[in-house]
Parts: sequence; structure tokens; C-alpha cells
Amino acid sequence: MRVLVADDQALLRGSFRVLVETAPGLTVVGEAGTGDEAVELARRELPDVVLMDVRMPRMDGIEATRRICGAPETAGVRVLILTTFDLDAYIYAALRAGASGFLLKDTRPADLLAAIHVIASGEALLAPTVTRRLIAEFTRRPEPASAPSRELDGVTGREREVLSHIARGLSNTEIAEHLHLSLATVKSHVGRLLAKLHARDRAQLVVAAYDSGLVSPPRL
Repeated sequence: MRVLVADDQALLRGSFRVLVETAPGLTVVGEAGTGDEAVELARRELPDVVLMDVRMPRMDGIEATRRICGAPETAGVRVLILTTFDLDAYIYAALRAGASGFLLKDTRPADLLAAIHVIASGEALLAPTVTRRLIAEFTRRPEPASAPSRELDGVTGREREVLSHIARGLSNTEIAEHLHLSLATVKSHVGRLLAKLHARDRAQLVVAAYDSGLVSPPRL
């Protein structure tokens, strides 16, 4: 599994490299100290996962993520945002840019390595705490349309139910229990939602659910 490390601090880049390369099956294919370097290396090396810092010179990690995830040649590259700043705006902007996960740099080494595997497998690393912050961010935005937008045209009623539960942070197992469905059926619904909404992963489904107006955040 190929990993690209992007951070403006050489010491941290070196630490992440050592950590990643001590794990079986993982290798670092490059290091970037700026956002534009991260984009260039991603295009050249096509890593499975990019560990992306937010605050970097010349181009920040959010813009670098947007360019990597939005370009056809790097569409298969997954981005895991790593930052020391636990701010709502970063979480929301990173997910909108196409990131598949968000972790703080004080995350335990074992958890970071596990996150790399989760992201590389095509899943989203969307912990309940991150989901709560997303909900808080949408709460501060203007009221959505009274009915879901045409973005959800073609999404069935059952798929909308599944999507609404995803947006509230439920796992596939929890959704299966709530809707009295088999786990396999829920996974099938999730797969169809990803295809219909052109979403990279579960994180993007959460954004789509709120952007479309399907789910309204609670008034705090």
C-alpha cells in the first residue's frame, strides 16, 4: 500500500515516514512540504493514500485535496487530513474537497495506521465526533430547501432512508437494525447511493444528504 506524506514540517514528515514504513504492507512513495508539491507527487506516484496537512505554504492542504480528488488522473487517490487544528471549518472544507477522513495529529500511531487501511479500502473515516461537528456546521448555514433538491432524483425512498441514517453517523449494522434489513441489503443500498450521487465514499454521502436538504440539522 503506497502512502504519500504531505506536511510543511520536515520533522513530522520524517516521523510519519518511519511510522508508516515500520508497518507491514505499507511504504512511503514520497514527501511533500507544500500543497503544490503534494499535487505534483500525487499525479506522478499515484499513491493509495495521502496523509495531508492543512496549513502548508503556497497551497494549503484543502486546495491540494480538491485538486487531487477532482482530477481524473488522481481520482483513485484517497486523502486523509491530518492537522493540529480541531476546527469545524477545516472538517467541512476537507470533506467538501473530497477528503475521505480527518484525524488530529495527536492520534495514537496504531490508530493512524488503521486509518490508512480504512481509507485505502474505499471506506470513509468519519467518526461520530466528526459527524457531530458537520451537523453543527450545517446548523449555522441558511435553512435548506423545504424539499430535497433534484440532486436526489433517481434515489429511491428506501435509499433515502439509508442516506438519512448515514448522515446521522450510523454504521451499516446500526442502519440494518433500525430499518429491519439484512446487513448485505444495507451494503447494497450504500453501494447504489455512492454510484447515483457520484460520491467517493461515505463522507461524501453525509455532505450530499445535508446539501440536498434531505436531512435538516437540529436547531441548537
